[in-house]
Amino acid sequence: MLQSDLPLITGTVLVAATFIIFANLVVDLLYAVIDPRVRLA
Repeated sequence: MLQSDLPLITGTVLVAATFIIFANLVVDLLYAVIDPRVRLA
């Protein structure tokens, strides 16, 4: 049972992690646009 679920779990975690990294990048860029006091280093 666990053997057949492993690729599904791995794929789900990979997609979720990619989405979280992309969302963090977008939020960081939007902070610089919305608040001019914030600078991108």
